Amino acid sequence: MMNSLYLRKEGLSRRQSSWDQTGGNRDFIVIEAGQTAAIAEIEGSGIIQHIWMTIAAQNKYAFRKVLIRMYWDGEDKPSVESPVGDFFGVGHGVASHYVSMPLNMITTKGVIEDKAAMNCFFEMPFRNSARIEIINECEDDIVLYFYVDYVEKQIAEDSFYFHASWRRENPTQGTVDLSALKLEHDNQDKANYADQKVYELKNLTGEDNYVLMDAVGEGHYVGCNLSIDHLNPMPGFSWPGEGDDMFFIDGEPWPPRLHGTGTEDYFCAAWGYPSGKYDSPYHGISLYAPIRGNGDAWRESNTILFNDYSGKITQYRFHIVDPVIFRESLRFSIEHGHGNSQSNDYSSVAYWYQREPHKAFPEMLPVTLRLPIPEKDSAKQFYRTF
Repeated sequence: MMNSLYLRKEGLSRRQSSWDQTGGNRDFIVIEAGQTAAIAEIEGSGIIQHIWMTIAAQNKYAFRKVLIRMYWDGEDKPSVESPVGDFFGVGHGVASHYVSMPLNMITTKGVIEDKAAMNCFFEMPFRNSARIEIINECEDDIVLYFYVDYVEKQIAEDSFYFHASWRRENPTQGTVDLSALKLEHDNQDKANYADQKVYELKNLTGEDNYVLMDAVGEGHYVGCNLSIDHLNPMPGFSWPGEGDDMFFIDGEPWPPRLHGTGTEDYFCAAWGYPSGKYDSPYHGISLYAPIRGNGDAWRESNTILFNDYSGKITQYRFHIVDPVIFRESLRFSIEHGHGNSQSNDYSSVAYWYQREPHKAFPEMLPVTLRLPIPEKDSAKQFYRTF
C-alpha cells in the first residue's frame, strides 16, 4: 500500500468543509430538526478519498436518528443510505472507539459515548457529479463539523460506484420456541441439553437467513458491520452466534459456493469472541456492551466472562484484499443462530462497488423503528430464555 507513495499522482486535490468563511471559529453548520443539508455538491469527474465528521446533538441516539445519503451522477435514488453511526461502523445509536482500515470512530476508550470523530477512507468515484446529504431526524437541531476530501480527475472506464445500505430486522423470526425449550432444559441434568437440541436443526435453503445485501448488477462486495442485541439466547448458553454466512452469487441455488461455518468464523474469530472488544484493520468488535447485574449494558470491558454474550454488540469484517466478485447479482445472508433458531435484533451495513443502475434499497425505517431497544427492556427479554 505504501510502496507507491513516491509515484506522481494525477488530478487536483479539493475539499468541501464546514470552515467559517468569515475567518472566525464557527467551523460548523447547524441542521435544524427535520431538515437536510448537502455537505458536498461536486460537479465533474473525480474520486472522494476521505470523509470526516463529528456531530453535537442534544438527542439520545442521534447516531441512529441522523442519516447519511450519497448520490452519484445525478441519480434519483441514493447509492448510500444509512444512519450515520452505523455507516461509520458502530450500531445501536451510540459511539465507541475503534480503528479499522476503511472506517473508524475516535472517542473516549473504554466507555459508550454519544459523540465521536468519524472517518471514512473508502474511495468513491464519480463521472459527472457527487452529492452527500445529512438528514437530521432528531427532535432538535444538530451541529455538524465536516470535511469531504476528493481529487478532480478522469476515472477509469471500469470504475464501479460505491454503495452502502443499512438494514434491520427486529426481531428476526426464530425457528425454535426457546421459552418452551427452557422449560425442558431446566428439568434436565445435562448442562448443554438446550444447545444440543438446537444443533439438530437443518438449514438446507438459507431462505430464512438475515439478509445483509441483495444487489443486482456487476460488482464486488467489500465488507459489512453486523449489530446484534441478544434478546433470545439458548437456555444456559448466551452465545448468539453459530449462524453460517452464505453468499449466493449470480442467482446460484443452495448450497452457495461461499458457505461459512459460523458467525464468529466469518468475522475472523473462533470459539466466540474470547478477547472481548478489539479492533484490527480488517475485522473486529467495534462495540461490546454486555448486560451487567443491574441491567446496565453501557459499560465496556477488555475481557468477556465465559458465556457473557448478553447485551449489544457490533462486529465488522472488511474484504479489502479478498472482495467477493459477482457478475449478475449477490445476495449475502447469515443465520440468526444455528438453523435460524434465535429471535434477536439484527441490523447491519453492507459495503460494495457495482455498475449502475443498482437495485433500490429497502425503504428506510422511520425513526421510531430505528431506535435501539432500551437497555433494561433488552435485559428482561434476555433473561426470559437464558
